[in-house]
Amino acid sequence: MKIKEEKKKRQSVRNSKSEEVQEEQPSITEQNKLKQKQLPSHSDSDSDSDPDYGSPYVSDSEDFSEDGDFDGSLSDSEAGESESSGDEGVVNSDVDDGLHNDQENQSNSSESHQGVEESDSSEDEVAPRNTVGDVPLVWYKDEEHIGYDLDGKKIKKRTRKDKVESFLESADDAKNWLKVYDEYNDEEVEVTKKELKLITRLLKGKAPHSDFDPYAPYVDWFKWDDAKHPLSNAPEPKRRFIPSKWESKKVVKLVRAIRMGLIKRDKPKEEQQFYHLWGDDSSSTEKANHLSFIPAPKSKLPGHEESYNPSLEYIPTQEEINSYQLMFEEDRPKFIPRRYTSLRSIPAYDNAVKDVFERCLDLYLCPRVRKKRINIDPESLKPKLPSRRDLKPYPVTCYLEYKGHTDAVVSISIEASGQWLASGSLDGTVRIWEVETGRCLRVWEFEEAVKFVAWNPLREIPIVAVSVGQEVFILNTGLGDEEEQKKIKELLHYETPVAPDDSGDKVSVASWHQDDKHEGIRLRHFKTVSSVEWHRKGDYFSTVMPAGESRAVLIHQLSKKHTQRIPFKLRGLPVSSLFHPTKKIFFISTKKNVRAYDLQKQKLIKKLETGLREVSSISVHPGGDNIIVGSREGKLCWFDMDLSSKPYRILKCHPKDITNVAFHRSYPLFASCSDDCTAYVFHGMVYSDLNQNPLIVPLEILRGHTSSNGRGVMDCKFHPRQPWLFTAGADSVIKLYCH
Repeated sequence: MKIKEEKKKRQSVRNSKSEEVQEEQPSITEQNKLKQKQLPSHSDSDSDSDPDYGSPYVSDSEDFSEDGDFDGSLSDSEAGESESSGDEGVVNSDVDDGLHNDQENQSNSSESHQGVEESDSSEDEVAPRNTVGDVPLVWYKDEEHIGYDLDGKKIKKRTRKDKVESFLESADDAKNWLKVYDEYNDEEVEVTKKELKLITRLLKGKAPHSDFDPYAPYVDWFKWDDAKHPLSNAPEPKRRFIPSKWESKKVVKLVRAIRMGLIKRDKPKEEQQFYHLWGDDSSSTEKANHLSFIPAPKSKLPGHEESYNPSLEYIPTQEEINSYQLMFEEDRPKFIPRRYTSLRSIPAYDNAVKDVFERCLDLYLCPRVRKKRINIDPESLKPKLPSRRDLKPYPVTCYLEYKGHTDAVVSISIEASGQWLASGSLDGTVRIWEVETGRCLRVWEFEEAVKFVAWNPLREIPIVAVSVGQEVFILNTGLGDEEEQKKIKELLHYETPVAPDDSGDKVSVASWHQDDKHEGIRLRHFKTVSSVEWHRKGDYFSTVMPAGESRAVLIHQLSKKHTQRIPFKLRGLPVSSLFHPTKKIFFISTKKNVRAYDLQKQKLIKKLETGLREVSSISVHPGGDNIIVGSREGKLCWFDMDLSSKPYRILKCHPKDITNVAFHRSYPLFASCSDDCTAYVFHGMVYSDLNQNPLIVPLEILRGHTSSNGRGVMDCKFHPRQPWLFTAGADSVIKLYCH
């Protein structure tokens, strides 16, 4: 009986719901008829049979049945209730048809508004213009085409624009930032607005399509409120009600570890009750852990000086107070102590507001910077140089002295074999010395002071070039056998031409004459000659006249008795000139720069910028790629011509002017002499490997000369074979330093 009463209640509820649906039905059916007239192609059968339209509305019907408390089964109803259930089925079918039609119309309208949906099919993709496939484009690097099109014709490469033109075009084009160069098809592709929106959404980490909802509501298709049978009717397992043995074992292990001290718990932080009033804030561990914390500067604590009645030793005298006025304001003491009889008689502090303001700036306004100090051992900053013992031999001590001149010895030169030495002095004499014994073999006397002495580099021609005022003498030393002397006399013989030379320029620059007094040749210049340098072959030599302007540097040929000007324009006052030891290169040093010229091609090869105040002397390495330059300010510059036009190394060794610099022919040595009466010897190794820089090591300071009229060592030269150094001093003494 109870079951029947419950069924009657359900039936009455269903009848009331069905009446409400039937009242709403006419409006739905009328809408469907109107929509069917507008869309005659869509039939009810098509909408029912289409699986795409049927699936989303199962849930709607289920929801509708849930609202109406439908069970969906006829087993629970009696035979008399079948009519009402049949009516309800008709109503539900009509409602479903109307919903299907509404969905179709909505889908059609959405398609008309949104356009055609994108397809994932590969057939819809546009085929590339280039059909070479997965072939590296490097293969077409030297070709005129980049690939082939669909018809098999070559795709010509576009002409490359100049970078300046392309840059100007890109600056004028407002849409240049939207263009991308496609290397595969050799064309520029412009990004559309739609593609730009997709790219921006992807860069922001969003879905490419804006209509995509990443947080769509989850629909559980296998769970509902009136479900009688769950997906699994298996009973709850027993292990869910019994404590786990594995967990108990793990808890026991953790307890044992805590008892043994293997696991330490963090102690709670105890708040500090007392603070050190005058302590440093940086000592607190809590603030020191932060790298950005910088403690504020502490104000100075008051001492005995700030007392109202300090002792007499703290009170400055009137002289000390007057001296404070002469000091800088930063160094001047800010507080001058005074003495008062009582605390009541102390006046107000004048700088109270100023001190408080400066303190506020220290605390709040002034930026404080943490400077990281690196503790570096000063010894580690020194370059690691080889030991001086490993660099032997080099000159160390004075072995021999050559005395005979009565005035300062200005210039010296050593014969190619190293057996003879020539020296010129301000006393107007030129002397020939024997190196090993110090014996003077020959003396020439001139009317003026000797400026420069240069021995011919060839052994078989033992002649000496001497510059005296405006004249250069080529002298026969008388050394050698009879055949050599015969050749030398023929070489130094000059007959004055009967007819004058047509080229007046050559006569005005330099004139050749036979010198019977000194048994040689006299070459007269129009200005004072400061230096003479021989070519390595011994036939050519150059002379420098600092006051000669455009004709300051001349090149003479001894065999033809011919003089010529250099075909280059001099930039500045010349100081000295040198021939390259192996190539046809001529070096000219002015007061500021050193220039290297190619004599064969007659052009400038390189200009070396010294950066010095005034150049005094130069010397070329036997290899020809390195040059040392001495200056009047005591600096010595090493130039690597293959590396740069600026100095590779600048050595500040002499406190006074450097008078001369010299390279050794065979040993890795070079030296410099100065007016400070010293000569410095250096180890200068040049490697054949271009990746390795030259090694420069200072070795020895040679002393022994005395100063005369403010001048010290005037000249220095190396022995051609031995590691010996000759120095000529203003004290009229020549010294030989040996290893």
